[in-house]
Amino acid sequence: MSKKKVLLLALAVILIFSVAACSPKEEPDTGQEPENGQEKIGGEIILSTTTSTQDSGLLDFLLPEFKNDTGIEVKVIAVGTGQALQMGRDGEADVLLVHAKASELEFLEEGAGTERHDVMYNDFILVGPTGDTMVEKGDNIEKALSTIKEKELVFVSRGDDSGTHKKELAIWKAVNIEPAGEWYLDAGAGMGAVLTMANEKEAYTITDRATYLSMKNDLDLEIVIEGDENLLNQYGVIPVNPEVLGDKADQINHEGALEFMNWLISERGQELISKFGVEEYGQALFVPNAN
Repeated sequence: MSKKKVLLLALAVILIFSVAACSPKEEPDTGQEPENGQEKIGGEIILSTTTSTQDSGLLDFLLPEFKNDTGIEVKVIAVGTGQALQMGRDGEADVLLVHAKASELEFLEEGAGTERHDVMYNDFILVGPTGDTMVEKGDNIEKALSTIKEKELVFVSRGDDSGTHKKELAIWKAVNIEPAGEWYLDAGAGMGAVLTMANEKEAYTITDRATYLSMKNDLDLEIVIEGDENLLNQYGVIPVNPEVLGDKADQINHEGALEFMNWLISERGQELISKFGVEEYGQALFVPNAN
């Protein structure tokens, strides 16, 4: 073979290997379905939610599982329910997880949300200084608040238009009391901060059970009232409606919001919610009840 032919053959071999190296590699077919039977769609959503889901540790428990299942990163903004709903109206969140059903239904009627589903519930409780006997323990929240007003015992209110604050104000209204005076402290803060403040002031406050249990070991507060049917605390999930947001519509990740909603109310999400708190507190901190 001539030197010219050898050289041409060598060049051909080099060219073949170069093309092979630059070609995209096909992923091997493992025969396995995507985790949980769905493709991971990725991206990011903004979740506007209450401080109770944040302070209780629920989101720290759920969101890594959601990201693992879907690839979606969740940015959390924890505020009062009233503010969370307003963020939805303003196009500053993709999906809401809140707990003031009457306000949530108004949000839907405005067209600001596309749909709403029950997710879970727990309950509100009245807590007060450990060992204090000024308020009779039991299951009558209206009687307890009436006693607090009559004796002007220090009470710390969320004062932030949250679901907890709305519930508290509704109970005061039911007993025809407009709370005001030095005994009534308007904190304008989240649940964890209010419990800390009540602890420091040796005061009473209404809290969701989950946040209280998550902080109980650091508080000298005990449960005074529980079990009143007026203290049910229902949570709902609402995707924001991009169609009513005008120029802001493009910044809403509606597909991701729907994915989050459907995951929460799915068997997978509901099972995880039912397990949260059981190992540490001996009871679930939230009861799943998606329909």
